[in-house]
Amino acid sequence: LHWHREAVPDIPFQMLLRGANAVGYTSYPDNVVYEFCKLAKETGMDVFRVFDSLNYLENMKLGIDAVGQAGGIVEAAVCYTGDVSCPDRGMYDLEYYLGFVRELEAQGIHVLAIKDMAGLLKPEAAHMLVSAIRAEHPNLPIHVHTHDTAGTGVASMIAAAKAGADAVDAAMDAMSGMTSQPSLGALIASTAGGDLDTGMSLKTVSKVNEYWEECRGLYAPFESGQKSGSADVYIHEMPGGQYTNLLYQSTQLGLTGQWSAVKESYAVANRLLGDIIKVTPSSKVVGDMAQFLVANGLSYDEVIDQAETLSFPKSVIEYFQGYLGIPPFGFPEPLRSRVVKGQTIPGTNMSCFSGRPGAAMPPMDLTAEKKKLEEKWSGGSTNDAHNHVIRDVDVLSHAMYPSVYDEYMEHLTEFGQLNYVDTRTFLTGMHVGQELAVTLEPGKQLVVKLIGVGEPNEDGVVNIQFELNGQPRMAHIKDKSVGGEVTTRSKALKDVAGSVGAPMPGVVLETKVNKGDKVKHGDPLVSLSAMKMETLVSAPCDGTVKNIEVTAGDQIEAGDLIVEIDES
Repeated sequence: LHWHREAVPDIPFQMLLRGANAVGYTSYPDNVVYEFCKLAKETGMDVFRVFDSLNYLENMKLGIDAVGQAGGIVEAAVCYTGDVSCPDRGMYDLEYYLGFVRELEAQGIHVLAIKDMAGLLKPEAAHMLVSAIRAEHPNLPIHVHTHDTAGTGVASMIAAAKAGADAVDAAMDAMSGMTSQPSLGALIASTAGGDLDTGMSLKTVSKVNEYWEECRGLYAPFESGQKSGSADVYIHEMPGGQYTNLLYQSTQLGLTGQWSAVKESYAVANRLLGDIIKVTPSSKVVGDMAQFLVANGLSYDEVIDQAETLSFPKSVIEYFQGYLGIPPFGFPEPLRSRVVKGQTIPGTNMSCFSGRPGAAMPPMDLTAEKKKLEEKWSGGSTNDAHNHVIRDVDVLSHAMYPSVYDEYMEHLTEFGQLNYVDTRTFLTGMHVGQELAVTLEPGKQLVVKLIGVGEPNEDGVVNIQFELNGQPRMAHIKDKSVGGEVTTRSKALKDVAGSVGAPMPGVVLETKVNKGDKVKHGDPLVSLSAMKMETLVSAPCDGTVKNIEVTAGDQIEAGDLIVEIDES
């Protein structure tokens, strides 16, 4: 961020802040959120779009206050779902949104954002919502955000502007459309010469767009494969930012060819969870539940009937425990009671939070956390690459993403800074004979030429011959694609309660029991992870652990036997 701030000193930067969830997926101690906002503002952030994934006002208040204390511009968001133009849509009607905006305005916000994360805001609904808000709040700046999943984004943004919105979000043409934002060029051209003329030159913007066209080509291998917009978003209500991610995750979870089933199950999962606002992190809960339903062939009624014996994803359990806050219309019963039965929030004797989760958390000792990171990543090594200076931003990064931060530091320790390498080389590597100039700083340049790549030896190590500023060098690199044994695992017996199988493919994080342990129904057995989705497999019956078939780090498939319990 500070590099961007130095390069672009005069244009305000804006970021998303997930209220009490900061930039993470769960709740954090209050002091972590306040310190994060303070550091973000000091490092160069200006506008904070504060939202909550459930429109939970208590979470919003914390985020708003944290940004205000940091001196940032508070753009508080009302997250949009449903359809205010349809009288039969249900709970999320026009009065619901007006009531929530009144509560936000009373907090002293600077700007109101309407965050339409799934692209559900149809043109007529945009007109109704914005005009109603403008009538009640004539002096409150209104900023509208949408996604173009169904292809109606440009029309909706023009309708919002005509109804009184002050700003709308758009994307450069090369990066726009489908699950992204509507096209900036289309908005400029559509409003030219009228009351909403942007004053921007389409020719100038098109020149900038040429850069992004070329840039997007570099990342073509990572495209989702989505070819067009899809109006079925009005049925499943999946956020644009999640759509392509979930499509990829479903493939990795062995659900290839079942994308239509995943989308249908997303709508079912939403109903099971209480028809909630869906945006990170609540959308992750819905997505995890949807994939869980498809992977296990479960219907709406089966989930409710079998809830006490199912091993739900961790995110689903924590949602029902109130880790994200309280949904606008409460938790659905009896599902909630059945899911949290026997569950306890770590460090407490509570099964659920009764209010804002962070309010019940003790402050994090950031000084002590920094000392731990310094002991782990600074000093004590003769290799300078292992001696990292731990800054306050490192402490906050670790506080919210401990495992991700550790992976980053391990990568940094092994490879050093790679931001000097151009994108194409970073993604595809060098070819034999290629010469690459790497500028470390003004006046300091390295010239690397790849001479040859050997064959892997019996240990999978490859000899790499290259020149560095004309001097011959050699490196020995482990080819991780070589070697490794394929493990064939037994499958769990479906009709035997004590034969516990994996609910979906993934990696074993931790085994919670040992052979010979006595377990009761609902006790945790094994923790699994797959594509950011954690699942705690629980005992389906009382008994004694007969065998444990997995250990931490094992890769498993759905249905693989992981634990055997003797019910006798």
